[in-house]
Amino acid sequence: MAELYYVGVDVGTAGVRAALVTREGGLKSTAEEPISIWEPRSDHYVQSSSEIWEKCCTVVKKVTHGVEKSHVRGVGFDATCSLVVLDEGFQPVPVTEDGDAHRNVVMWLDHRAAEQAARITNAGHRVLSRVGGVMSQEMQPPKLLWLKENLKESCWNKAAHFFDLPDFLSWKATGSLTRSLCTLVCKWTYCPPEGWDASFWTSIGLEDLLKNNFSKIGNVTCSPGSPLGDGLTQEAAADLGLDPGTAVGASLIDAHAGGLGLIGADVKGYHLPCEDQPITSRMVMICGTSTCHMAISEQPLFVPGVWGPSLSAMVPNMWLNEGGQSATGRLIDHVVKGHAAYTQLQEQAQHRIPFTGENIYSYLNSHLSSMPDSHSAVDLLGSGLHVWPDFHGNRSPLADPTLKGMVVGLSLSQTLDDLALLYLATIQALALGTLHILEAMRKAGHDIRALFLCGGLSKNTLFVQIHANATGLPVVLPDQMEAVLVGAAILGACASQDYSSIQEAMEKMAKVGKVVQPDRELQSFYERKYKVFLRLFSHQREYQALMSQR
Repeated sequence: MAELYYVGVDVGTAGVRAALVTREGGLKSTAEEPISIWEPRSDHYVQSSSEIWEKCCTVVKKVTHGVEKSHVRGVGFDATCSLVVLDEGFQPVPVTEDGDAHRNVVMWLDHRAAEQAARITNAGHRVLSRVGGVMSQEMQPPKLLWLKENLKESCWNKAAHFFDLPDFLSWKATGSLTRSLCTLVCKWTYCPPEGWDASFWTSIGLEDLLKNNFSKIGNVTCSPGSPLGDGLTQEAAADLGLDPGTAVGASLIDAHAGGLGLIGADVKGYHLPCEDQPITSRMVMICGTSTCHMAISEQPLFVPGVWGPSLSAMVPNMWLNEGGQSATGRLIDHVVKGHAAYTQLQEQAQHRIPFTGENIYSYLNSHLSSMPDSHSAVDLLGSGLHVWPDFHGNRSPLADPTLKGMVVGLSLSQTLDDLALLYLATIQALALGTLHILEAMRKAGHDIRALFLCGGLSKNTLFVQIHANATGLPVVLPDQMEAVLVGAAILGACASQDYSSIQEAMEKMAKVGKVVQPDRELQSFYERKYKVFLRLFSHQREYQALMSQR
């Protein structure tokens, strides 16, 4: 019998990737292309939906080259939760003040709508109960409000379709305007089965979105992985190099695709505390530019400062809570590349052939292990240096975009050792931030017994081990490190009806690769370091209060 394949397409912050995935979840081939990011003003980050689609087509053609097209049974897309704006003729509408229509995507990390988000939060509408009580500037309502208030003539009045980027891709592939529950529930305040709350949009000044039964933001929805339309249109099939009619599954936000590609893996024989427990005992972390922390439950759980509960946003008929850190990989890059010893680090790392960006971090990891005053565990080198990691604001569990980064314990020295220690302290701070989110989830009723990591940072051995050590939980890594791509392919597999459900496809296609256990001897160290971590936050609030006095 011929091998059957599914294509997973992942649009991340800075690049588009695709994978050709087998029925058993193996990656036969992968490809990647960069995409442009423009920053026309501080905290404004924009992209082009036309360029993104072109790059999607390029990578799909690469991974399917030489494969009989009839053997490709389904396609699934995931993407960042960025906002795409199109006009009545589905042409790009500019989201920048210079009016460049090519730049029609407000990126997820764009924080231009901070003031609008604060206003929405202060209004206290009931929909906020499902986003942790605070409207994030990374969600779509404040961004829509910003466009209306600041680009009314050039953007708002011309716009006829507002898509989350994952839904834009599935529309581009199939012509279907059906939106995924993943995007609408997680980022737009949609709440099944009731749907849109008209009073919310009216209360924030966006009552024009109610026209034609919310046609501009979507009035037909489905669960992730549901087949859309009649599959690939003739035009999209030609663009992608696939057969017309190939099944396309309703899309996911990129982090949620990572969750789908990992959370259902069979853990029998790994002696994990979650082995005989339902998948509600697992928290998935998708670690890249930012990090998403996702856990599911059978009943809705409300966690202050954490998004959700969202029904069927990742796994059908299960409730999702999503915590997160706005800057993780991006923060590590910022700290390392901004240090005075970065040039020296590059020179040292270049001795490793071939040279890649990842070599910098593998070199730092080995450098820390060989430092003269290193103890039995590298972690202990971080005793005197402490970081509060919210350089880009806090997404969870404090939900405070005004928070800034802090570093305590710097000296006048700027050696490579100092850079390595600051890198270590930053990773430790990110791990303690995960612990902070975990505690909030547990307090609300989640019973998390293991962490499941995927994404770029999950390839960093020090990052993984410190997360295990700081949280005291085992960390499970996927057999295929590209779990996000496997998750996207699962959508295509489900849409093709080769599997009867998302749950069946997850169980068959997601697999455990490695388990990293925590070092129990470090428990006391991290308990003390966590106390320092929490005091940094309380001190920052105290400083803000002092300086706001008149």
